[in-house]
Amino acid sequence: MTRWVKAGVVENRFEGDRVSQALNEAGIPFLIKSFLDTAYNGLYLPQKGWAAVMVPENFEEEGARVISEVRKGFRKEEGDEAEELG
Repeated sequence: MTRWVKAGVVENRFEGDRVSQALNEAGIPFLIKSFLDTAYNGLYLPQKGWAAVMVPENFEEEGARVISEVRKGFRKEEGDEAEELG
């Protein structure tokens, strides 16, 4: 049985979609485990992030690298948009 480990965290659904696409393209199996708790209406999302990205243990390093690259690009795009808005 394969052991799944947390390779990273995504901050929102859009970032999760990009990470999903990048992991698919890299051929890395993954699960996205949302932290959204409807009982508390997302109260803990600011502390935990939107979701954990789980990968099989043997893909942990590669998965973490892909997630990190996507998140860096995502933050850069957010910064560029903020500069455009002024």
